[in-house]
Amino acid sequence: MSLSHTAAEYMLSDALLPDPSSSRAKGLRLELPSDRLLKFVTVGLPLLLVSLAFAREFSAGSQISCFSPTNFTGKQSAYTDTACWDSLIHHGFDAEGRAITKSLWALKAFPYSLLVVAVLMYLPYLLWRYAAAPALHCDLLFIIDELDKSYNRSVRLVQHMKKVQQASAEPEQFWEEYERARRERYFEFPLLERYLTCKQHAHALVFIYILRNLLLLLFLAATCLYLVFLHLNIFFQDEFSCSIKTGLLEAEPHIPSLIPCKLVFFSVFQLISLSVGSVYVLLIPVVIYNALQLCQWDKGLLSVYEMLPAFDLLSRRMLTCPLNDLNVILLFLRANISELTSFSRLNAVSALREATANKEDIDTVIDFMTLLAGLETTKPKH
Repeated sequence: MSLSHTAAEYMLSDALLPDPSSSRAKGLRLELPSDRLLKFVTVGLPLLLVSLAFAREFSAGSQISCFSPTNFTGKQSAYTDTACWDSLIHHGFDAEGRAITKSLWALKAFPYSLLVVAVLMYLPYLLWRYAAAPALHCDLLFIIDELDKSYNRSVRLVQHMKKVQQASAEPEQFWEEYERARRERYFEFPLLERYLTCKQHAHALVFIYILRNLLLLLFLAATCLYLVFLHLNIFFQDEFSCSIKTGLLEAEPHIPSLIPCKLVFFSVFQLISLSVGSVYVLLIPVVIYNALQLCQWDKGLLSVYEMLPAFDLLSRRMLTCPLNDLNVILLFLRANISELTSFSRLNAVSALREATANKEDIDTVIDFMTLLAGLETTKPKH
C-alpha cells in the first residue's frame, strides 16, 4: 500500500502546473491574428507602393515630357517641362468650341495622398492600443492566472482528499461529506466566476473594438471611392495641352498658345491605384467578419473549463447577449491559448470523459484525478 500511495502522491504532484514565469505578461497578444493582418496590409501596402513611386521618380528624373517647338533651345524646353508640370492644367475645347480648363493637380498629389491613407489606416490601431489594450492586458493576465490556479487548486484538493481518505476510518462517511460539499458548492471559485460575470455587464472593450472596425471600414470605403473618382476624372488622360503664355511670356509671338504634353508616370500611378483599390475591396469582408465575430459566443473554451468544480458559467445560462466585454476577452483568450497552460490538460481530460464508458463517474477534473489516484475503488457509484 505504501508503494501505491507514494506513486499516487508523485502522480498528483506532477499534475500541478508550474508557477507562471514573468515573461507571460510580455508575451500576451493584444491583437487578434486577423486584426494584425489587416494592420500590416492596410498600412504597409500604400507605404510600399509610394516608396516605389518615389524611387522611380528620383531615378527617372522628369515625370512629364512636352513636345516643344523646334525653334526652342534646350533651356526653353526644360522651362516648358517645368512650367507644365507645376501647373498641370489641361486646356481644351468643349463640343461648342468654347475654351475649358481641367486641373490635373490630383496626379501630382497622388503619392502624398497615399501617405495620408496609410496614416488614416493606422489610426484605428492607435485607438485600440491606447484606449483598450491596457485594460485588456490586465483582464487577460488576471483571468489566465486564475484559470491556471483553479486547475492547481483542484489537484491540491485531490491531494488533500487522498490524505484524509487514508486517515479516515469510515470511507463511506468521507464520500458522504465529499458529495455534500459538492452540493453546497464548497469547491467553487467565486472570484473568477463573478469576475467573468461582471464582464458580461461591461461594454467598454466591445464598444472600442466595434468603433475600431467601423473606422477601418469607413477609411477603406473612402479610399476606394477616392480611387474611383481619380479613375473616372483623371486617370484616363495621360496627354494634355499646356499653356505657358503667362506672365512675361504672354506677349511673345513665337510661343504657341498650347503645347502638347504627356505624363511619363501615368501607367505607374494607374497600376498603384488599381493595386491598392483591389486589395482594399477584398479586405472589406474581412473587417465585416471581425465585427460579426462578436455576434456569437466562443463556448468551446468555457465548456472545457466546466471540468473545474462548480465552474458552470454555461450550464447556469449566464451567457446572455454576446455584445459585451466578456465575449471580447474570450476571443483574445483563444488568441493567447498558448499562455493558458491548463487548457491543454483540461481539454485532454474532457476528451477522455467523452471516450469513457461511464461518463457519470467523471464530472469534474477532481473526479478524474481521484480516478488516477486510485480513490475510485472506495468511491460509491452515483
